[in-house]
Amino acid sequence: MQKKAINVAGSKLYGPYTPGVMAGGMIWLSGQIDVEAGDDVKSQTSGALAKIDALLEAAGVGRDSICFAQVLLDDINDFAAMNEIYGAWVEDMKIKPARAAFEAGALPAGAKVEIVVQAIDSKCCE
Repeated sequence: MQKKAINVAGSKLYGPYTPGVMAGGMIWLSGQIDVEAGDDVKSQTSGALAKIDALLEAAGVGRDSICFAQVLLDDINDFAAMNEIYGAWVEDMKIKPARAAFEAGALPAGAKVEIVVQAIDSKCCE
């Protein structure tokens, strides 16, 4: 099985990883953070989701291809604020992704939220 890297030009990386990998119709995106978006969880959630949108576009799919999302929060008390932004982002999706959300202290670069998604490119397997 051949793997393909998914990248967006100019994206800041925080370690030795590929922003996304596609193989056999599966798409795995690395955890997305956006500390440059602002100091609050709503801004950082919006920024992380925008990065996910860009990576999905680079992979040739859209949000409806997401099957699972994992949300890591620096502080679980930020859950409601994150969920407000995330909920608007998935609102128009026909089938919303399965999701886990939990507190995971000390996220990279002092981020308040990190979001990981897995998706399927159905075009590959039709």
